[in-house]
Parts: sequence; structure tokens; C-alpha cells
Amino acid sequence: MNILVVGNQGYVGPVLIRHLRERFPESAICGYDTGYFAHCLTGATSSPEVLLDAQYYGDVRSFPTHFYEDFDAIVLLAAISNDPMGNQFEDVTRDINNLSCCEIARGAVEAGVERIVFASSCSMYGAASGVAKTETDGLNPLTAYARSKVDTETFLEQLDQDVATITSLRFATACGMSDRLRLDLVLNDFVASALVAGKVTVLSDGSPWRPLISVKDMARAIEWALIRDPDEGGRYLAVNAGSNRWNYQVKDLAEAVVAAIPSSVLDINSDAPPDKRSYKVDFSLYERLAPDHQPLATLEGTIAELVEGVKRIPWLTADFRTSNFMRLNVIKGHLERGTLDSSLLWTGR
Repeated sequence: MNILVVGNQGYVGPVLIRHLRERFPESAICGYDTGYFAHCLTGATSSPEVLLDAQYYGDVRSFPTHFYEDFDAIVLLAAISNDPMGNQFEDVTRDINNLSCCEIARGAVEAGVERIVFASSCSMYGAASGVAKTETDGLNPLTAYARSKVDTETFLEQLDQDVATITSLRFATACGMSDRLRLDLVLNDFVASALVAGKVTVLSDGSPWRPLISVKDMARAIEWALIRDPDEGGRYLAVNAGSNRWNYQVKDLAEAVVAAIPSSVLDINSDAPPDKRSYKVDFSLYERLAPDHQPLATLEGTIAELVEGVKRIPWLTADFRTSNFMRLNVIKGHLERGTLDSSLLWTGR
């Protein structure tokens, strides 16, 4: 099986590439990325892309159609990947996260590509009080990012599936160490703050629920989607990817980080208004369909790996939220230097 990972030079990509290389040593595995974050390495001793057979550069909005002939499977990771970026670049978020992914998937299906894996998100459930959300529950996307995931899933479900097996993995919030670490994710932020500032600050009252998944377990889920039997779940499948034991309240995450880093203190804004982005997710379908690919990481183990990884960044300071570990800052830097235009296309400067 020849695999193309679209959007491999972000946070998840390095972990996924290493996992796929271990699981499919005889496969041709290649990457395709525009390179926004290619330089955002985190203590890596070599480029993650050395494990690939080839790294291609280009924008998903002008995807080369000849790739359809070269690959049996396409993994769609490319996205404007968080709410602050999506809110600031709403049109670009639609173009990249939704329209381009749909166009790549359509071309792949027409060309006979056998496997398409789409990195979707549980954020599409939005404000969801009450019981944990299943795949049959209604969707309530609150942001441009979440809406882009809903719209892409709707398109993928309508594609001709006589040949292709298509899987939309509705991932919980990502966390854990990567060669291209992001600190604009809740658990990662807490660990960095505890280490460099000595304090974990929770801006809400800590009550919102968040389902989490380690990037290592995201890679395991993508592996499963690449090999799953289409008779189990159907030719098209949208499934919550994560574990029921990883549904946490934000205050639980903060307390776990402080327990792991005793030199830090916890500061919860108990007077803050409730955060509407609160939801629990039911991962029972994934547990039933993918028994051999269930999440293996623990919260304590993931925090420990983050602590070890963050300590390898000697230049990280208490103002890390102004650094390139926050993806929006990277994009703003490209714009200020004039290397990207307002549509987030490279200018050639």
C-alpha cells in the first residue's frame, strides 16, 4: 500500500509518519505539505521527513492530480487547525479545510484510490450538555474550524464508494509530544506553563468537559482506518476516535499537571462565566470496531512525556504564548515578513 499524507508537516504528521513507517515498512510513504510549519521543530535530532520516501511541497488548493495514480491511500491532515486561526482566516479555513479536502477526495475516488482517511473533529458537537455524544447525535459547530469539518464529512458521505473505503475520524482534542510541538492545546499549554511559569492558569471555572487523545493514539486510529474491513462500519464511516476514559473536565487536567509538577501552583478563575465549548463524547463505536487499535496512552504518561520534551527546549520562557509554539503566531510572522499573502499563499519573497 502506497500512502500519501497530506498536511504531514504539522503537529500530528511527524508522529504519524514514524508510526506508519514502523507498521508498513515495505510501503511507499510520502508527504505533501505547503510548509507553513516545517521549521517549527522541537528538539528533533533530524528532520521527521527522513522517514519518508519523498516529501512534496505544494498548496492543497492546487493539488497535483497525477498523485492519484501513485497512491493507494490518502490521509487528509491538512487544515487551518484551531479556533483562533479559523476565526481570523475564516474564508481560508473553508477553502483549505473543506473545499480542498473535498476536491482531493473527489479526484481520488474517481481515480480509484482505495482508502481515504479524513482527520475530522469532535469539536463539531459544540455546546453539548448532558450525555456523551454519539455519532448519531446532532451536530452543533460553533466555529469556522468545526463547521469546515461538518461540511467535509457531509461531502465525503455522498461520494461514490464502490471502490473507496472512506473513514472520517472524529478526533478528540489532541495532546502529547511531537517533533513539531504545539502549545496552543489545553494539556500541552498547562504543562508548558507549569514548567516555565510555575503556574497553571485556568481562564474558565474549569468545569467544561474535553475529550482528549494522545497524538500517538491518533496515529494508531489512522493505521486502523487504512486497513479496516469495510464490512465493519461500512464503506463510509464517521466515528468518534478516542476513549471514554479520556473524557476530562478542564480542572481535572490542570490538577493532574500540578500533581506531576509539584513546583507549580494551580489558579482557577472560579468567577469566570461558563465556557460554552463543553462536551463529552461516547467512543463506544470505535471501541467495538477497532479493538486492536484502542488508545494505549495514559494521562499521567502523556504528561510525563510532555514534561521531558518541554525540558529539552532551553529557550522556552514564560511568555511562550508569543512564540512559534502557537500556530497563529507562525502565520502572523509569515504575513508580517510578506512571505504569505492575505489568502495564506506563498508570495515567493
